[in-house]
Amino acid sequence: MERTTAQPLRTCIGCRRTAARSELLRLVMDRGDAQRVVADPRRRLPGRGAWLHPDQACLKQAVRRRAFHRAFRGPVDISGVDDFFRSSVSAAAGPDTVQAESGSEI
Repeated sequence: MERTTAQPLRTCIGCRRTAARSELLRLVMDRGDAQRVVADPRRRLPGRGAWLHPDQACLKQAVRRRAFHRAFRGPVDISGVDDFFRSSVSAAAGPDTVQAESGSEI
């Protein structure tokens, strides 16, 4: 009998589909600004987290559904998440761009 490693499942606050934690982007409150939500791509920052597919469509759905407000239990500023998505899209557009994955930094 073959053993499979169970991966933690999380729910995307945008589309409400469950996915493996490794497929989703973790979002947390910024420690310096109590109202600002920032992306935590390495999944290491402390605090209450919410999960989102790294996709513009899920981000738009989350904003439309006011999911950030519910996930973080109050009004929040998502400009940090917008900045992350803008920088990810512009970085992905570059032909010679390489993004390091967690644990692969030298």
